[in-house]
Amino acid sequence: MIEWQLIKAVGLGIALLLVLILYFRLQAFLALLISSIAVGLIAGQAPEAIMTTVKNGMGGTLGFVATVVGLGAMFGAILEHSGGAKAIANSMIRQMGERRAPLAMVISGFVIAIPVFFDVAFIILIPVIYALQRRTGKSLLLYAIPLLAGLAITHAFIPPTPGPIAVAEIVGANLGWVILCGLIVGIPTALVSGLWFGKFIADRLHIAAPASEEEPQEAGELPPVGLMLGMIAIPILLILANTLLNSPLLDNWTSPSKPKLQSLFQLIGHPFSALIIANLLAWYFLGIRRGMDKNTLFDISTKSMAPAGTIILLTGAGGVFKQMLIDTGTGKMLAESMAEAGIPIIIFAFLSAAIIRVIQGSATVAMITGAGMVAPLLATAAFSPIQLALIVIAIASGASIFSHVNDSGFWLVSQYLGLSEKETFRSWSVMTTVLALTGFVLAVVVFFVV
Repeated sequence: MIEWQLIKAVGLGIALLLVLILYFRLQAFLALLISSIAVGLIAGQAPEAIMTTVKNGMGGTLGFVATVVGLGAMFGAILEHSGGAKAIANSMIRQMGERRAPLAMVISGFVIAIPVFFDVAFIILIPVIYALQRRTGKSLLLYAIPLLAGLAITHAFIPPTPGPIAVAEIVGANLGWVILCGLIVGIPTALVSGLWFGKFIADRLHIAAPASEEEPQEAGELPPVGLMLGMIAIPILLILANTLLNSPLLDNWTSPSKPKLQSLFQLIGHPFSALIIANLLAWYFLGIRRGMDKNTLFDISTKSMAPAGTIILLTGAGGVFKQMLIDTGTGKMLAESMAEAGIPIIIFAFLSAAIIRVIQGSATVAMITGAGMVAPLLATAAFSPIQLALIVIAIASGASIFSHVNDSGFWLVSQYLGLSEKETFRSWSVMTTVLALTGFVLAVVVFFVV
């Protein structure tokens, strides 16, 4: 009887979440909170216990996420305003030539999406792919699909982008291992979904660049590419160095300097410190040193907090949902049911995020809800730090699958590439599906190998 009540609680909770978002058009933050409370009520929790769970779930999740997402948003806003995205893309094309321009766009998207939000980076680089199409006469999709794949993969797989940060915190994965696994899985996924599929669809669907009135920036106005790549690399390398220095991989290293290095990187390699350092360097080298007014820098940083606030609150609500499943015992019940059915957690992670993504459209909501469902199951099994990171990648893959008409990204791509709905399905929707399946298969392979 108790087990049936818990199954009903989680089923009705997810159904209510989808109804509130899709039918009543409630903001996902509010919908997640209402659904979490509903799970508690249906599972038979006392009202006071439900409110305690809401407080603990929100507070326990946001202590880390709010700091990292806020710092990351400010960092990305300064890089975006400096013109660095165009500088990187233009340099890649010059270095590789027009023949390898699709590869240049994959790499550009992969790198640029680390500090800059997906939709902003895409809009910034639109003039670059328009110019390539007009110069070569080839299908716009030959350049757009690789760019979109690079952007989408980094946006979903590689911190310090908000999605994987949120999922990593909810499931308890180390951020350094998520970065490493995101790179291991993300690079081949970008080649398959970006380069291979981009060429495949471009050969079958010729799209010309729409008329554009935007004037491209002059090369002289853009910051040096080496400086931009250095700014992006600094926080990632610091976080990775901290992870590796304090991991079992270096247990056999007995140098006298090891404890001091470990202590140093525990400070400067923590995501908080790494992003504070990156912000200060960007503030000076991309702002003050290039003649930007201090008040302008202040305004850029302040405005960046608006999109960050949405991600932070959504993540907190996802933490509440996770905590409700733990406190009601629903998570334990799901774990036992999955174990009896022989379903590996990494597959459940992918499927739960994928189903929510296809039904309601938002990749962020799918990632956070999927993480909330998976996190309680992890308490019943022992996973290595690498395996936890791969579960994050599996959730991110599921949340990326089959973008269609209920996803704002579908319409963004359709509008800027001048595609009909059918053409957007054939190109963008299929690409996101190829991306999701490739990423998931690679994550599963590595998961069972390690």
